[in-house]
Amino acid sequence: MRRFAEAEDLSGVVRDAVGGEVAAAGVERLRGGSKKGVYRVRLTGAAMPSVIVYSWADEENFWPGGAAAEGVDGTDPFAPASGMEPFLAAQRLLHGLGARVPRLLLADGSRQRYGADVAVVEDVRGGTLEALFAADPPRAAKALEDVARILELMRNHRAPRYGRVDLLERGGAALGSSCEQLVLDRALGDLGEAAGRDGRIRAARGRLDDRLRTLRALVAPRTEHGLIHGELGPDHVLVTEGGEAVLIDIEGLMYFDVEWEHVFLRLRFQERYGPLARPGLDPRRLDLYTLAMRLSLVAGPLRLLDGDFPDREFMEGIAEHNLKEALALLP
Repeated sequence: MRRFAEAEDLSGVVRDAVGGEVAAAGVERLRGGSKKGVYRVRLTGAAMPSVIVYSWADEENFWPGGAAAEGVDGTDPFAPASGMEPFLAAQRLLHGLGARVPRLLLADGSRQRYGADVAVVEDVRGGTLEALFAADPPRAAKALEDVARILELMRNHRAPRYGRVDLLERGGAALGSSCEQLVLDRALGDLGEAAGRDGRIRAARGRLDDRLRTLRALVAPRTEHGLIHGELGPDHVLVTEGGEAVLIDIEGLMYFDVEWEHVFLRLRFQERYGPLARPGLDPRRLDLYTLAMRLSLVAGPLRLLDGDFPDREFMEGIAEHNLKEALALLP
């Protein structure tokens, strides 16, 4: 039985983050997180009504094997990105570039205040961009323009090596020989996992394998990489009351082919992708990465469902939709 944080567990962390005679009046665990706990803590005795607390406790990670899953190579850009260190590295870099992220109030890896690594950040109360598309389209359109601005800042912040920001910051080197080869290898792994869980993928496995290898062979080498979020959907963008876009779930920030980001953006923003589109993207990379992304979005949710992730119908829907889209990409 998983135990999640309550008000008394987080009171000391929040008091140290905000200062004064602050008390936690209540805690709400926000839904959607699969690798960390995200809590809105209501405050008394503070100028701000609430803060957000991120907890990287083992109980908060719903992926099979958790944070210490066997066989996971931490130098793989696609390894599950979770933890205070990647969060802080991403927060520093994005803030320095002028990309809005939640303001950091406290980060504590001592485990003296709380039994896990935690960070306290500002509570951006304007809601997600996803919700705003329905509730306030003009305000959402303004925020979408801000997302486009942030993406351009990130795209132009280039590096000769690919890899997650925290790894490169420590002087490490990422797994693999190139982004396109890494994507192919991962896609073949996802294909194998999905084929083991679904008969439709199993029946088409040979054709999907051939298609992936054909698309990979068409991609030319590249020597520079832009900065990407990796999972930038409208649910990972909060909007301030002033209309600013604020990026969240940033632990996977990495230098990589920007085409990978744009494939995900097209999938998640759909008809609203237009303002985010940019010229100069490599169409051959886009073709390879689109099929690879679809297979990832089949295998990943099915893998998550091996555990006790609570929103099972939602994950099943993601897997089913992307399975059909992957098969539709076959010639």
